[in-house]
Amino acid sequence: MQRTQSPVLARLARLNPTAVFLATLVLVLVALFAPGPAGGVLLLALAVLLVWLMTVTWSVQRPATRLLRLLMLTLLIAVALAKLL
Repeated sequence: MQRTQSPVLARLARLNPTAVFLATLVLVLVALFAPGPAGGVLLLALAVLLVWLMTVTWSVQRPATRLLRLLMLTLLIAVALAKLL
């Protein structure tokens, strides 16, 4: 059975990878330098988006890629929680 691709995923697939990387980098840097819990909230919002993306693409990822993404996500959440406290 073939799964139909959602319009959101189709739109994400058309985005320029360099632009997505740079936008994510800017978001992370702003969140890291933001005072107080605002940075932690931004990082947690990014983590939620990445969890959604990982769950959607889990079946097409190699096991090594899955492990690396889980490690990076864990690090992101740890930094976000540290910013919140």
